[in-house]
Amino acid sequence: MRLSVPLINNLIAFDVKRKLIALSLPESTQIIDSISCAGKLVGNGNGMQFFGAMLIKSELSQDQLMNYYQTYQDTIPSISVDRQLGNKIESIINRELAFSQTGNVSGYYIVSAFLDESDYFLSDYDLRGH
Repeated sequence: MRLSVPLINNLIAFDVKRKLIALSLPESTQIIDSISCAGKLVGNGNGMQFFGAMLIKSELSQDQLMNYYQTYQDTIPSISVDRQLGNKIESIINRELAFSQTGNVSGYYIVSAFLDESDYFLSDYDLRGH
């Protein structure tokens, strides 16, 4: 059981990323990289969090992208769009997480989503959530 819980939690985080990638892209936009992670990623206390993100390059503004992705709030409630400089993901506080590609110029954005719970009843037995 010790090995299966972290693997299943990783799959839950991967599914968050998969759902983001499956969304249709706005015009003049391309996916550069994507990443997922499970653990206690932000905040204090105990509990698993599941994170998925994609690095995109777009000719659209951040506001235009956010308006576009807001239409998917029913599918992915916590979706957000932020400007991305460098490869480090700044919204993850409790560990280092970075894209393999770097968004060093204008036009790079991170489209991300957090999930604070899952239907998997053993998720909180993962030591990464403590």
